[in-house]
Amino acid sequence: MRASTAATLREAAEEWLGAAEAGIIRTRSGDPYKPSALRSYRHALHSKVLPHLGSERLSAVSSNQIQDLVDRLVAQGLAPSTVRNSILPLRAIYRRALHRNDVGLNPTLKLSLPAVRGRRDQIADPGHAAALIRALPEAEQALWATALYTGLRRGELQALTWNEIDLERNLIHVNHSWDKRAGLISPKSRSGKRRIPLIPTLRHHLIAQRIRQGAPADGYVFGNSNGRPLTLAPS
Repeated sequence: MRASTAATLREAAEEWLGAAEAGIIRTRSGDPYKPSALRSYRHALHSKVLPHLGSERLSAVSSNQIQDLVDRLVAQGLAPSTVRNSILPLRAIYRRALHRNDVGLNPTLKLSLPAVRGRRDQIADPGHAAALIRALPEAEQALWATALYTGLRRGELQALTWNEIDLERNLIHVNHSWDKRAGLISPKSRSGKRRIPLIPTLRHHLIAQRIRQGAPADGYVFGNSNGRPLTLAPS
């Protein structure tokens, strides 16, 4: 049996997005959705899902309809990860709708989705890593050395400030990330706040960056001339 609701999928999607942006709806771990994740959800819904299913009643959409959408996206030649990411917001919408008894069934379960084939990671040994960094312009070496030796994400690199680098204890404190629209935000998860050992090679690069930059003690490590985080190309 299905619960009765007159709302269309388009209406339910807009309501869900608004509530998630306001922090009312959160991830399954209880954390707010990152602004970048919500932008991706909104884009996937408006470009791939709602043009085909938006006018259907939320409670009337069937698994077959969603499977047909998946098959259509695959036939268009989209990457498996793109297809899967297109269904993610639908799953979140129906998970909440089922919890609130707005629907009786979750049509996003047991779908046949394309497999994402993992790529083999290439790990550079210390000598190769040092050679890669030396090949860069001097002004870029500290940025790429920090990314390489710490594994910080793009937003975490942008948000890193000098007062979060402890040169005495050789630690980097990761407390924030940077979003291109929302600005300074908390890390993606609770475990996102962490301390990372500062190895001697990276310490040398950061000291050189500090001297070259002449930044205030609380300024961004990788800031631009107006004191804001450096704009980095998407990975």
